[in-house]
Amino acid sequence: MHELLQQTVTILAAAVAVILVCARLRIPSVVGFLLTGLLIGPSGLALVHDPEQVEVFAEIGVVFLLFWIGLEFSLERLRQIRRFFFLGGSLQAVLTLAGIVLLALLAGFELNRGIFFGFLVALSSTAVVLKLYADRQEMDAPQGKVVIGILLFQDFLIVPMIVLTPVLAGSVAAGPMAIAGRFLGSLLVVALVFVVARYVMPWLLHQLVRTGIREVLVLAALAICLGMALLTEALGFSLALGAFIAGIIISESEYSHQVVAEVVPFRDVFNSLFFISVGMLLDLPFALRNPLPVLALVGAILAVKAGAAAGAVALLGFPVRVVTLVALGLAQVGEFSFVLLKVGQEHGLIDRGIFQTFIAASILTLLATPVLVGGAPRLAAWFTRKRPREPALAAAGGLRNHVVVVGFGVNGRNLARVLKAAQVRYVVIELDSALLQLGLRAGEPMIYGDTTRREILEHAGVPAAGAVVFGISDLEAVRRAIPLARDINPDVYILVRTRLVDEIEDLRRRGADEVVAQELETSIEIFTRVLERYHVPRNIVRAETRLLRAEGYRMMRVAAETGRLSAALVDALSAGTTDVLRLDGNSAAVGKSLGEIDLRKQTGASLLAVVREGTSFPNPAPDFRLEAGDDLVLMGGHGEIERAFDELERKAAS
Repeated sequence: MHELLQQTVTILAAAVAVILVCARLRIPSVVGFLLTGLLIGPSGLALVHDPEQVEVFAEIGVVFLLFWIGLEFSLERLRQIRRFFFLGGSLQAVLTLAGIVLLALLAGFELNRGIFFGFLVALSSTAVVLKLYADRQEMDAPQGKVVIGILLFQDFLIVPMIVLTPVLAGSVAAGPMAIAGRFLGSLLVVALVFVVARYVMPWLLHQLVRTGIREVLVLAALAICLGMALLTEALGFSLALGAFIAGIIISESEYSHQVVAEVVPFRDVFNSLFFISVGMLLDLPFALRNPLPVLALVGAILAVKAGAAAGAVALLGFPVRVVTLVALGLAQVGEFSFVLLKVGQEHGLIDRGIFQTFIAASILTLLATPVLVGGAPRLAAWFTRKRPREPALAAAGGLRNHVVVVGFGVNGRNLARVLKAAQVRYVVIELDSALLQLGLRAGEPMIYGDTTRREILEHAGVPAAGAVVFGISDLEAVRRAIPLARDINPDVYILVRTRLVDEIEDLRRRGADEVVAQELETSIEIFTRVLERYHVPRNIVRAETRLLRAEGYRMMRVAAETGRLSAALVDALSAGTTDVLRLDGNSAAVGKSLGEIDLRKQTGASLLAVVREGTSFPNPAPDFRLEAGDDLVLMGGHGEIERAFDELERKAAS
């Protein structure tokens, strides 16, 4: 026990140090965990001598990883990306499997091993790729949606792959009836667990939530995850299958978000140990003695996976830029491949040499992923320059001084609706085929194409356009398209929507006239509503927001960077204002003279006029008595106006 505790402390301390370095170098944490395992494992500094003890934690990590995937596998999310999931995911898996099986047969391996190798290579790293795409703000871009769909399909494939691995190894009967029985058995297990959980789980979660005890829900989430895993293992299937099913069941309940929140810390800890244990599995001396087989396998994996992903995305109808980005993004080996690799080793499908070669090659593909994803836009730009012009579905011929709307998402659709109501001509460029069809069905003037290509912008009429509005989430595409639009039409007005403040200056340098930052617009919306709540008139609020938006939010950006408001912003917010209050019949001020109330002395605000039944009484005398229903015109600072409202709205003593 003492030795296990000592090793665990060593692992966690080393992981913290390596992850801090990786964070500074912008390297995904998964890669850092692999490097940690390599560094402290038997083939590194040998700080951990017995990795098998750590593998207990790693197996629990796999269970939580599958549980988490099940939680994310909601029916609503699947509906949104169903085309990329079903069609894109299946095409990528089949093409990868076919390519690897062919190479394995040419290398002299048996068909069953070739299929198993195809299983290993078909999976990509959800953890690494989604982290990179999130950092690059491309999750909502076309390539991000396609990648999510394909990765989710791959995560789902791990269950049938684990079920089929013993069949490929000959550990169970491999005849057609046996394989069918194996699948039917797995389906029966799934159905049984679903039926039990469908009626028991909602009631159980409801009872636990009603207690209001946080610890109970935490323990229950762990028990559900691990209990379902043990149930499926007892029925002859894997721990991972049960955890996956448990996640799916809970994802459809109204308490899923709270369960996710409680499970996340456990998932992160155990998943970290899983990836560290994978790094420990690598025999570094073996890899150094056999560099050619390792590098050859790396090359084969990258080539087959990139080619298969490119083929799948091309068949979905995306242009060369998205094809290139997705192909390089999915070219690595995934975390579930290591799970499957150990299952294959346990059933004798691979020997130690193949095991170590694949581990070394897989780690190299993961280490290469940040470089591949970072370099993909440049390679895509090179490909698009070399490719001939892509056809568009409609032209903007004859239009002048129109608006070119890039992207038909929520922002694009709202802008198109307003432009149509204002009778302003416009053309929409869209790359997502689903959004394209949505626009075409609505009768919108749509053009299909990649906005980073000059001919697409020309086809949309940018040379004669009055404005180009970029509302897409693909920041890299926007960066490349702005200079193209500016070069095509130096006088066109270019408006860009972006998410972060840090991107404003870069986009303006590239040629944008105006950059709308969601971060700052949210801030403006928040304080606008607060100012209105404190009776600052709308015309004053509008003037202040115009001031804040001036020069690309310069005043707010300076305030954010220095931690204090600029003098101009302070002046704007502290300026005097006017407001009107209608006197309620229950107010204590009703029937009193202005001299008795002495509003200026009490609050600092001045009463400019009283409007009674349509008649105005400007600058009323101290003996002027107030009546219910009077409209009082007040002037003063924002705080003074607020104090005056409080005083005048004070109820009369009953």
